[in-house]
Order: sequence, then structure tokens, then C-alpha cells
Amino acid sequence: MFLSVFDIFKRGIGPSSSHTMGPMVAAARFLADLRDCPFTIAGVGASLHGSLAFTGRGHATDRAVILGLSGLTPVTCDPETAEPLLAEVTARRQVTPEGLPPLAFDPANDLVFDYGPPLPGHSNGLRFWALDGQGDRVLQRTYYSIGGGFVLSEDELEGARADEDAATSPAAVPHPFTSAEEMLSMAASSGLTIAQMKRANELASMSAGELDRGLEELARSMHDCIDRGLAAEGILPGGLGVRRRAGTIHRALLAEQGRNLTAPHTVNDWIATYAMAVNEENAAGGQVVTAPTNGAAGVLPAVLRYWLDFVPQATPARSAEFLLTAAAIGGIIKTNASISGAECGCQAEVGSAAAMAAAGLCAVLGGSAAQVENAAEIALEHHLGMTCDPVRGLVQVPCIERNGLGAIKAVSAASLSLRGDGAHLVPLDAAIETMRQTGRDMSEKYKETSLGGLAVNVPNC
Repeated sequence: MFLSVFDIFKRGIGPSSSHTMGPMVAAARFLADLRDCPFTIAGVGASLHGSLAFTGRGHATDRAVILGLSGLTPVTCDPETAEPLLAEVTARRQVTPEGLPPLAFDPANDLVFDYGPPLPGHSNGLRFWALDGQGDRVLQRTYYSIGGGFVLSEDELEGARADEDAATSPAAVPHPFTSAEEMLSMAASSGLTIAQMKRANELASMSAGELDRGLEELARSMHDCIDRGLAAEGILPGGLGVRRRAGTIHRALLAEQGRNLTAPHTVNDWIATYAMAVNEENAAGGQVVTAPTNGAAGVLPAVLRYWLDFVPQATPARSAEFLLTAAAIGGIIKTNASISGAECGCQAEVGSAAAMAAAGLCAVLGGSAAQVENAAEIALEHHLGMTCDPVRGLVQVPCIERNGLGAIKAVSAASLSLRGDGAHLVPLDAAIETMRQTGRDMSEKYKETSLGGLAVNVPNC
């Protein structure tokens, strides 16, 4: 299965790719089915299951479903205009998506948080249904939000057909690697870098101009998100009272630079601040880029920004090489394990993001394919076992700081790998398989349900 760089990196809104973006995408797919439905539709309803129910309110899943049924998508949703639309739906008890008549939908009664057993396919399940004028269900669809904004229908999850938005046939690309071992073998035989192989694969389905413009837009969106986060102040929504800190720390760092007080280790504060700026924006429901998820969206942009701001030889023109290399690693991880906190805990989110960022940084610093693979392995290995236990189900504590530390680990992993020749004991594929097994064995309490760990041991009111 080939995953495009634009599957791994997607523009959307916070606070969660699996709990916010995914349900919004699922709602859009359900509306598309309604437009083709032969019955007269009078109303709609939805239910949230598993992790989507337990942490849905903190992750704004309910808001995402309402906005999705109103016809918005993660790309078209403007956070500034979302609030009036939510109020309108609540007041009128109906949604008015384009191409359909007004549909009865009272969020208080027609959006159900089901705290019973999860749906059988995945811990992030949601179900939509349509009603006729007599209140009978005439259409029902089940979807699973599997992480990173990827959504599969019930049939797709069972393998009836591939997700058309996420994959193309391996035969359609010139370098169809699905493991790190295959990636290294193909790099050796072709004489190409990982980024060059990934670029060739992308060009099998788009023009060079489209690819370059898309990559430039992704990099710009990441930098814009950092800048917005550094400029913003105040208390994050959700009731925990978490204060934005990135801007305050950034101003202090700038002042220290001006007075020539900066100690060498302070570069870690810059890296962490860039990452925290992104995740504070994400926690506020702002626009971010999945990298590979919203909960881990700050790691990779922070490392990219660090490279551009602190490495003299860095040039924005090579950002595409960084992103392509990172996406290659992300695709391998998603294919063979998971990028979903609800499936494998935070090791699958921040751990994957750190591996991707370490690989991208190693590549633009001149690392060989073997060193890039080593950098990704170091970063992932030292996130193994990390749980996902957000306090009150909000993507704030420990998520915001965790992105900062994940970015620092990524830079250290890249640096360590460049001190060697790429030879190392634990292959990246082994670390990925270990993550998959660890996630399989991990208690559900520690997989984005907020039923264990920090979520129950930290006062949240």
C-alpha cells in the first residue's frame, strides 16, 4: 500500500485528527450517501462509540459531527465562523447541508455518546442514520476513525475495498517499499536518496508542479501555525485552565538573545517552544497539519523550524526533502503498526512523529539512507510504551509539553545517527513491530480513553 505525502500530512483543525477531523470526514461521506439515497430524508442522527464517546467532548467530537453534518470539512472549516454555525444548529435543531433539504437534528437528543462496549471494528467508531418523515431509519452507515484523519467504512475495514483516499496500488509506483528493510534495499540498488524515491513515487500520480506546490503549501502552513501560536495568549478552552505559554517563553528567549545571555542548552527551549506553539493552537481548535496526527502535530514543524533557524546551511528550498523523507517513514509506520493513540497509545502518535522528524532532519543534514533509518529507529525506540492518558480528555496535558520533548528527542536522534555510519543493532522495522505488539497488549485505560494514568491521578477541576 502506497501512502502519499499528502495522506500523511493533511491540513485540518484541532484538537484531534482521529476525534475531530475523522468524524467530520465521516459525516461528509454520510452526506454524500444521503444525496444518492432514493428515500425522502427528513432527519439524521449519530452515535459515538469507544474512545470517541469517552473522550469525545474533550476532543470536540460532538462539535465536529455537527459541523460535518452541516456540510463542512476539515479543510473548509473556519474556526472563527464555526461557533455561530454550532449555535444556529442548536437553536434551530436542524442542519442544512448543500444539496439536501433541511434535516431535523437536535444535538442534545440526536447525537448519542454510547459508553458501552466499542463497536467491533475499532475503538474509534461512529454510526450515522437517516430518518424518513415517519421517523423510521431508512439508511445507516458505520465508520471508523483510525488515526491521522483516515476514515474507513465498515466494509472497508473488513477489506471489502481499499480506502480510495489513502492508498494506491504498489505496482503503480517505481519504488514500492512497505518496510524499512525494503526502503534501504531499494535505495542501495537505485542509488537514490529516500526523498528522491518518495518523490518518484508521488510523480506517478501527479505532476512535478503539483507536488512542489503542495509541499510548499504544507511547509508554509506549518510555519504559519507556529507563528500564530507564538503570537497568541490566554487560557485554552476546556475548563482545565491551562494557560498558553509558547508566546511568553518565546519573548523571553528573544530577550536573552538580545542581551547575549543564551546558554548552549537553551536551544532545547527554542525547539520545545516551537512545538508547544503548534499544540496550543491545536488545543484551541485552530488550523494545523497532521504530522502524522493532530495530537503530535507540533513535533515535526518544530524540528523543521529549528533546522531553518539554527543551522547556517539550511535553506527553505530543501524543506521538500525533509517532508518527503519524513512521509516515507510515516507511511512505513502506519502500514505496519499504527499512528493512532486509540490503537497503540501515544507511542503511535508522538513516537511516530519523532521518528519522522528525526529522519527528515538527518536527511537534510546530509545523512545516508542507513543513517536516516537509524535516526528514525532511535527516536521511535525511546518512545516505546508511552501511554495516551489526556487529563479530562483534552489534548492539553500532557500532550502540549510532550510534543516539545518529542521534538527534542528527534533532534538528538538525528544527531546521534550522524555520529555513526548507519550500522546499529535494532532495525527500524523491529521497533515498529514492537510498538504494534506493545499497543496490542496495552490496557484500554491507557489508549485515549482517559480512564487511567494522568487522566485519573491529576485533579482536573
